[in-house]
Amino acid sequence: MPVIVIVGGGFAGVSVARRLEERLRPGEADIVLLSRDNYTLFTPMLPEVTSGELEVRHVVTPIRTQLSRTRFVLGDVDEIDVASRTLRYHHVLTQQNVEQRFDHLVLALGSSTSDFGLPGVAEHTWALKSLEDAQSLRNHLVWLLEFADTTHDNVLRDCLLTIAVVGGGFTGVEAAGEIGQLFRSVLRFYKRLSGRQVKVILIEAGPALLAGLPPKMGEYARRVLERRGIEVLTGDGVSSVDERGLTLQSGRRIESETIVWSAGVKPSETIAREPALPKTKRGAIETARDMSVPNFPGVWALGDCAAIPDGSGGYYPMTAQHAIREGPHVAENIVAVIRGRRTTPFRYRTLGMMAALGGRKGVAQLPGDRVITGFAAWFFWRTYYLLRLPGLDRKLRVAFDWTLELLFPRDTAVLRFGLRQDAVDQEMARRP
Repeated sequence: MPVIVIVGGGFAGVSVARRLEERLRPGEADIVLLSRDNYTLFTPMLPEVTSGELEVRHVVTPIRTQLSRTRFVLGDVDEIDVASRTLRYHHVLTQQNVEQRFDHLVLALGSSTSDFGLPGVAEHTWALKSLEDAQSLRNHLVWLLEFADTTHDNVLRDCLLTIAVVGGGFTGVEAAGEIGQLFRSVLRFYKRLSGRQVKVILIEAGPALLAGLPPKMGEYARRVLERRGIEVLTGDGVSSVDERGLTLQSGRRIESETIVWSAGVKPSETIAREPALPKTKRGAIETARDMSVPNFPGVWALGDCAAIPDGSGGYYPMTAQHAIREGPHVAENIVAVIRGRRTTPFRYRTLGMMAALGGRKGVAQLPGDRVITGFAAWFFWRTYYLLRLPGLDRKLRVAFDWTLELLFPRDTAVLRFGLRQDAVDQEMARRP
């Protein structure tokens, strides 16, 4: 019986497994899904987790509840040998090493944060890619308010209350908006602090926010953020980062204890450990239009770790919108190969792009390059993503969180977990 191994439990990987379960007859193939986490993270809502608007568990869905015939393995891939059609992984809990053979291998490993080789970025910035990133950053932001309310050092207080967000794409714009909303919502509980002391700075190396989209979207996002007191810097990139702040290419220095890095992503490091696979300059796996990997029969790639030709000389963008549609198409092509039929190229036209700016404001690009802004775009963003959440229980939980946010301030309770938060606490306790 053919064995289909899917590596990655994000949007792309789970959507492959679900369609295979629908299309394959019982006994036609074994389906195995490997992931280092036992849940699928709804990444578009991570900025709202950071600001405390959404509860952590409400944006994740257990993988096992989404699948019925697929064998799920909580494992982390160590090596992929496409020549011998095997991969080696270790179980996350037991650390047991296992060798798994495959007839079809689907690589949906996603992406990780890219620091572009800039000094200090990896050591001194906060990413916003994982659930732990979002929760740890939220704890840190609340901790900054607690510390600033206690200290008598004005210079240190200014440093604590200056938040730099690097990257003017969707994640950066949404993160800056949500962080600003968090401070606006809870600052009244910190009697020694005022809104004038809080500085949120959004830094984009390019000339405008939301590059690659209609200029109206970036211009509107900038106006909304600046009206809320967020400083927006464009055309000036980061040259270096250290424990006390960052230096821009223009020479400007920003003293800050908190730098949120959303300037770019790169394919998963696991891909780099398989040198035989064809890759682009940024390290993504090059595929044919049907998402098969040329010269490697039975190997497929999709999502953020793949460069899928769009038929016009470029590649499809790395977005959740594309990943959830690439998955079912890969599954259909695998079924076609198993049954001796021809595969078909992936074709998809982007429906549009959206960004929530917090405070019931948003921007959205609709088909035909039509742009809507303000409350209508924000409402459209929320409606679309609420419907995309897997599972009725998650939809109801998130809707309830949003309703509570309309009535009450954000929660400032710090729930500690992970070694990084402890290390940050110890480091800051040593500061003067």
